[in-house]
Amino acid sequence: MRRVMESGLLLACVMALAACASSPRLADSTKLALYQANAGEPVASFRLFGALSSWTPLGDGALAVWTRPNEAWLLELSGPCMELEFAPAIRVTDSLGRVSARFDRVIPLEMGGGPRTMQVPCIIQTIRPLDAAAIRAGERELRDAPANAPDQPSGT
Repeated sequence: MRRVMESGLLLACVMALAACASSPRLADSTKLALYQANAGEPVASFRLFGALSSWTPLGDGALAVWTRPNEAWLLELSGPCMELEFAPAIRVTDSLGRVSARFDRVIPLEMGGGPRTMQVPCIIQTIRPLDAAAIRAGERELRDAPANAPDQPSGT
Protein backbone atom coordinates (compact mmCIF):
# COMPACT_ATOMS: atom_id res chain seq x y z
CA MET A 1 0.00 0.00 0.00
CA ARG A 2 2.80 2.39 0.89
CA ARG A 3 4.52 1.74 -2.47
CA VAL A 4 1.30 2.65 -4.31
CA MET A 5 1.05 5.90 -2.34
CA GLU A 6 4.70 6.75 -3.04
CA SER A 7 4.28 6.14 -6.79
CA GLY A 8 1.10 8.24 -6.79
CA LEU A 9 2.96 11.05 -5.06
CA LEU A 10 5.80 10.78 -7.55
CA LEU A 11 3.36 10.92 -10.47
CA ALA A 12 1.68 14.01 -9.00
CA CYS A 13 5.08 15.73 -8.62
CA VAL A 14 6.08 14.91 -12.19
CA MET A 15 2.75 16.21 -13.52
CA ALA A 16 3.12 19.43 -11.52
CA LEU A 17 6.64 19.98 -12.86
CA ALA A 18 5.46 19.32 -16.41
CA ALA A 19 2.68 21.87 -15.99
CA CYS A 20 5.18 24.45 -14.77
CA ALA A 21 7.55 23.73 -17.64
CA SER A 22 4.82 23.97 -20.26
CA SER A 23 3.42 27.31 -19.08
CA PRO A 24 5.37 30.29 -20.42
CA ARG A 25 7.55 31.98 -17.83
CA LEU A 26 8.28 35.67 -18.16
CA ALA A 27 11.90 36.81 -17.82
CA ASP A 28 12.65 38.68 -14.59
CA SER A 29 13.64 41.82 -16.51
CA THR A 30 10.33 41.77 -18.43
CA LYS A 31 8.34 41.26 -15.22
CA LEU A 32 10.29 43.99 -13.41
CA ALA A 33 9.63 46.46 -16.25
CA LEU A 34 5.91 45.61 -16.14
CA TYR A 35 5.73 46.09 -12.37
CA GLN A 36 7.73 49.35 -12.48
CA ALA A 37 5.45 50.71 -15.24
CA ASN A 38 2.42 50.00 -13.04
CA ALA A 39 3.84 51.34 -9.78
CA GLY A 40 2.90 54.60 -8.15
CA GLU A 41 5.14 57.15 -6.48
CA PRO A 42 7.30 55.95 -3.56
CA VAL A 43 5.72 55.90 -0.11
CA ALA A 44 7.40 55.78 3.28
CA SER A 45 5.61 52.63 4.50
CA PHE A 46 2.62 50.32 4.22
CA ARG A 47 0.46 48.43 6.66
CA LEU A 48 0.96 44.68 6.88
CA PHE A 49 -2.10 42.86 8.23
CA GLY A 50 -0.68 39.57 9.51
CA ALA A 51 1.05 37.50 6.81
CA LEU A 52 1.66 38.25 3.14
CA SER A 53 -0.87 36.81 0.68
CA SER A 54 1.95 36.04 -1.78
CA TRP A 55 5.14 37.41 -3.26
CA THR A 56 6.87 37.53 -6.62
CA PRO A 57 10.65 37.81 -7.03
CA LEU A 58 11.66 40.27 -9.76
CA GLY A 59 15.37 39.49 -10.06
CA ASP A 60 17.81 39.93 -7.19
CA GLY A 61 17.02 43.60 -6.49
CA ALA A 62 13.23 43.82 -6.29
CA LEU A 63 10.08 41.90 -5.45
CA ALA A 64 6.35 42.41 -5.31
CA VAL A 65 4.48 41.54 -2.15
CA TRP A 66 0.74 41.01 -2.09
CA THR A 67 -0.84 42.01 1.22
CA ARG A 68 -4.38 41.33 -0.01
CA PRO A 69 -5.72 39.95 -3.29
CA ASN A 70 -6.00 43.47 -4.78
CA GLU A 71 -3.26 45.23 -2.81
CA ALA A 72 0.39 44.87 -3.81
CA TRP A 73 3.63 46.74 -3.27
CA LEU A 74 6.84 46.91 -5.29
CA LEU A 75 9.82 46.64 -2.92
CA GLU A 76 13.10 47.77 -4.46
CA LEU A 77 16.10 46.68 -2.41
CA SER A 78 19.26 48.63 -1.57
CA GLY A 79 21.44 46.02 -3.28
CA PRO A 80 21.31 42.52 -4.69
CA CYS A 81 19.59 39.93 -2.53
CA MET A 82 21.24 36.83 -3.99
CA GLU A 83 19.12 34.23 -2.22
CA LEU A 84 15.77 35.84 -3.10
CA GLU A 85 15.13 34.13 -6.43
CA PHE A 86 15.69 30.65 -4.99
CA ALA A 87 13.97 31.02 -1.62
CA PRO A 88 10.77 28.99 -1.16
CA ALA A 89 9.49 31.64 1.28
CA ILE A 90 10.35 35.06 2.68
CA ARG A 91 9.72 37.11 5.77
CA VAL A 92 9.36 40.88 5.75
CA THR A 93 10.27 42.67 8.96
CA ASP A 94 7.90 45.28 10.36
CA SER A 95 7.37 47.51 13.38
CA LEU A 96 3.91 47.21 14.89
CA GLY A 97 2.47 46.03 11.56
CA ARG A 98 4.11 48.77 9.48
CA VAL A 99 6.80 48.01 6.84
CA SER A 100 9.06 51.03 6.27
CA ALA A 101 11.48 51.90 3.48
CA ARG A 102 15.18 52.14 4.46
CA PHE A 103 14.43 50.46 7.79
CA ASP A 104 12.84 47.06 7.22
CA ARG A 105 14.29 44.01 5.47
CA VAL A 106 13.30 41.06 3.33
CA ILE A 107 14.60 37.77 4.74
CA PRO A 108 14.76 34.76 2.37
CA LEU A 109 13.83 31.57 4.24
CA GLU A 110 14.92 27.94 3.98
CA MET A 111 12.52 25.12 3.13
CA GLY A 112 11.72 24.55 6.82
CA GLY A 113 10.87 28.21 7.37
CA GLY A 114 14.06 29.35 9.09
CA PRO A 115 16.45 32.03 7.83
CA ARG A 116 19.07 30.96 5.31
CA THR A 117 22.49 30.14 6.76
CA MET A 118 24.52 32.79 4.88
CA GLN A 119 22.09 35.61 5.65
CA VAL A 120 22.85 38.95 3.98
CA PRO A 121 20.45 41.77 4.88
CA CYS A 122 18.10 42.68 2.03
CA ILE A 123 17.16 46.22 3.04
CA ILE A 124 14.04 47.73 1.48
CA GLN A 125 15.14 50.94 -0.28
CA THR A 126 11.82 52.06 -1.80
CA ILE A 127 8.18 51.02 -1.52
CA ARG A 128 5.77 51.76 -4.35
CA PRO A 129 2.05 50.84 -4.53
CA LEU A 130 1.12 48.62 -7.47
CA ASP A 131 -1.96 48.68 -9.69
CA ALA A 132 -2.88 45.02 -9.15
CA ALA A 133 -5.45 44.90 -11.98
CA ALA A 134 -2.98 46.38 -14.48
CA ILE A 135 -0.29 43.90 -13.38
CA ARG A 136 -2.61 40.93 -13.92
CA ALA A 137 -3.74 42.24 -17.33
CA GLY A 138 -0.13 42.95 -18.38
CA GLU A 139 1.08 39.50 -17.34
CA ARG A 140 -1.80 37.87 -19.20
CA GLU A 141 -1.04 39.93 -22.32
CA LEU A 142 2.67 39.07 -22.20
CA ARG A 143 1.98 35.35 -21.72
CA ASP A 144 -0.53 35.29 -24.58
CA ALA A 145 1.71 37.20 -27.01
CA PRO A 146 3.44 34.98 -29.60
CA ALA A 147 7.09 34.41 -28.70
CA ASN A 148 8.45 35.37 -32.11
CA ALA A 149 5.82 37.69 -33.55
CA PRO A 150 6.94 39.15 -36.88
CA ASP A 151 7.39 42.90 -37.09
CA GLN A 152 4.27 44.61 -38.34
CA PRO A 153 4.69 46.75 -41.47
CA SER A 154 4.46 50.45 -40.75
CA GLY A 155 2.11 51.09 -43.68
CA THR A 156 4.36 53.58 -45.42
